Amino acid sequence: MSEPSLYQDITCRYFHKPGGKNTKAVLEAVSRRAIDLSIGKVLIATCSGRTAFEALKILDKKIKIIAVTHVTGYAKPDTQELDEKDRRELESQGVAVLTCQHAFGGVGRGVRNKLATYQVDEIIAYSLRIFGQGVKVAIELALMAADAGLVRTDEDIISVGGTAKGVDAALVLQPANSSRFFDMKVKEVICKPAMF
Repeated sequence: MSEPSLYQDITCRYFHKPGGKNTKAVLEAVSRRAIDLSIGKVLIATCSGRTAFEALKILDKKIKIIAVTHVTGYAKPDTQELDEKDRRELESQGVAVLTCQHAFGGVGRGVRNKLATYQVDEIIAYSLRIFGQGVKVAIELALMAADAGLVRTDEDIISVGGTAKGVDAALVLQPANSSRFFDMKVKEVICKPAMF
């Protein structure tokens, strides 16, 4: 009887540069990996909704898309970047849209802006950015979606983040609630920028 392998070779796509020009290639890789692993939920970072609409075109129809937006007031006070018409259209196509406090922003950012001192949440964010902005965003989305009850903490999902517009990173992970941040498990890097 042969022993099971101690490893498996999995392809990881590395982009030459970060940013939205990688969106289609990210979503195609995510769709394939979700099917391979029988993953039913994919988190998509989206500000205007464009990336979520693109995901609807590319991801397998069996995959539940959860679009995660910036908080209202991110760009300027009392302003939501995702137009209400686009939110309704995404929801009518079965996409869950999550708008909530950023796991690595919010009150800690308010303290920094007012008192010029960093808090733990922003230190974690800066630490995660050593892997690229998109990886930081993907991890943050998983915390936010778990806190909102849109993903379970005992099931693997795929989380997709980006740098500025569009997406450039995707992770297979087991989410955690933000109060249990260190229980999160990043299991695979599907893609990310190599240069950023």
